Amino acid sequence: MTLASESDAGGVGPGALGPAEELLDAADSQTRLRVLIVDDHDVVHWGFRLMLSNQPWVERCISSRSAAEAYALAARYKPHVALVDLFIGEESGPEISAQLRERSPETKVLLISGAGRISPGAAQAAGASGFIPKDWGASDIARAVRMVGLGMTVFQPQVDVDGTPLSPREREVLDLISGGSTNREIAAALHLSPHTIKEHTSSLYRKLGARNRADAVQRAQRLGLSN
Repeated sequence: MTLASESDAGGVGPGALGPAEELLDAADSQTRLRVLIVDDHDVVHWGFRLMLSNQPWVERCISSRSAAEAYALAARYKPHVALVDLFIGEESGPEISAQLRERSPETKVLLISGAGRISPGAAQAAGASGFIPKDWGASDIARAVRMVGLGMTVFQPQVDVDGTPLSPREREVLDLISGGSTNREIAAALHLSPHTIKEHTSSLYRKLGARNRADAVQRAQRLGLSN
């Protein structure tokens, strides 16, 4: 992941925070953060609240299951950090992020997801200070929350196919799907076999957590990957 203050742009991986660790160590030990979890899964609520409530730097950890509830809790408790899932039912995490930042400017947003991905540019455009996957270790997630609360940013590096939401070829396929092209038409346009296009669309669905073509286009639009 890329872990940096808002005026710096260093990058390291989970469990090896490098210069960021020094910034955390230098932080006022008396600085305690209020954290808001915005997710519609009970297991996430239970796990994250248990983990974060045990951190000595967490003053309060609250949770919500919808955008409306998140806005109400933010107005009441003024959280320093909000962990917002990319998809809250039919609601868009980036849209919730933008609304939270507008309604509660003191609240920093850390986007999270178990399947979907969002580019750093799209996350920052939504007002978020970072994005992390839910499958990170508890200690790394806790560090990321604290870093965002202290004014730093947390993003994974975008250096290879596995580290980006979509490969260049998958982006081409997505653009053609968005335009209404069939797999056979996409194959002809890209000079590839229909079987190869089917493999690309399957990978595309998996990375976006989509069920079908329409769902893939909708999720890509929410994540800023498609117009």
